[in-house]
Amino acid sequence: MQVLPSLLSGLKAVCATFPDPRAGRGGNIEIADFGLSAFAMFFMQSASFLAFQRALEKGQGRSNAQTLFGIGKIPSDNYIRDMLDEAGPVLLQPCFERLETLLAEPALRQAFGRLGGRTPIAWDGTEYFCSQKIGCPNCLTRKRSNGRTENYHSLLSATVVAPGHSKVVPLMPEFVTTQDGAEKQDCERAAVKRWFDSHHARLAPLRPIFLGDDLFACHPVAKMVAGAGADFIFTAKETSHKALYGFIEGAELSRHEEKVRRRAAKETFRYRWIEAVPIRDGEDAQLVNWIGFEIRDAKGKLKYSMAWVTSLPVSKDNVAEIVACGRARWKIENESFNVMKNHGYELEHNFGHGQKFLAMTLAALNLLAFAWHTILELLEPPWKAAREAAAKRTSFFTHILTLTTYVVFPSWQVLLEALTNFAIPPDLVKIRGARETASNRYF
Repeated sequence: MQVLPSLLSGLKAVCATFPDPRAGRGGNIEIADFGLSAFAMFFMQSASFLAFQRALEKGQGRSNAQTLFGIGKIPSDNYIRDMLDEAGPVLLQPCFERLETLLAEPALRQAFGRLGGRTPIAWDGTEYFCSQKIGCPNCLTRKRSNGRTENYHSLLSATVVAPGHSKVVPLMPEFVTTQDGAEKQDCERAAVKRWFDSHHARLAPLRPIFLGDDLFACHPVAKMVAGAGADFIFTAKETSHKALYGFIEGAELSRHEEKVRRRAAKETFRYRWIEAVPIRDGEDAQLVNWIGFEIRDAKGKLKYSMAWVTSLPVSKDNVAEIVACGRARWKIENESFNVMKNHGYELEHNFGHGQKFLAMTLAALNLLAFAWHTILELLEPPWKAAREAAAKRTSFFTHILTLTTYVVFPSWQVLLEALTNFAIPPDLVKIRGARETASNRYF
């Protein structure tokens, strides 16, 4: 087992760099323990994990927080919040960069590589906090119909996706937040420019293709990506691209059609495209290639219609795969945001807000935990075996929480083997009381 210990070692080193506001007073808790403790909660999919480990430490003198995560002493929840409020999410970037190096490994290049080994990276924004009572200087604001001001946090996520693959891997996000000296409130388009400036050069070895919805199909973003030698596939609706569709109207389009059988139904996939059309009015408008796509049933009834603009050259040989990548953009919503908000990660839950960076740093740690889970399922055999033994994802994390609530495991290897074999090693089971009988079965 190599990947998880390496990731944890890197995270501990990063958390050790967090600012320490105790100003020389120190204390008996290492600065790294605060970040590791918060991350452990997200990684174990339980807001109660730390409380259980405190109880376990009280009864057995040590806990899984120590043996699995390398936490020397578990801080109180409020102490964690106070300390992490001083640590900006940018400090976690080395942990996300480590994921980028793993994405370059052959197994993950094969899993996510499309269009000749390119890596699709989808952009999209999402909110993760909203309140009319709680706020901080980094909150965005909006007026509601009742006249009250609402505070909220949002982020721009960049996530590796691929058509035909159920897994996604979030990369370092860019937070949509009040910018120093800015007159206007921050927005997703401004955030994507900051993200691109910070990360695109480092991601070049992955040969990314950036995916986005209609919001990003504009001259500034298209020019930014193409000008850096990268490529994009952006949804382009007619209602927001009147000039573009005006150029297309009446033009001679290239066409391609495929008959597809899906289950018992026969469908027709129809592709139309034209190259080198301006994305807007103006002599300096960025030239793009437009693709229209339709799915019709056996009777010719329209079932689906969408269009994209792209910087990629389009031909009969690759138009179907370009469209498949463009359609994969929705995975950032279904496989990432939906999972993180509704299936265990509780992204929208207020774990703590703070007055500086707490809300953003906790969201970044949550994203990192989600990314690790995907990477481990693809690259770490013991993790994959334990995950498959549980069948359901929810069962997997329920089993982890159950075992680690009562038994201290010396390592992840031992814990994952117990999950895979449905058996706790007998030497880990402590018998207390004459009426207790040893058992290595937990369900």
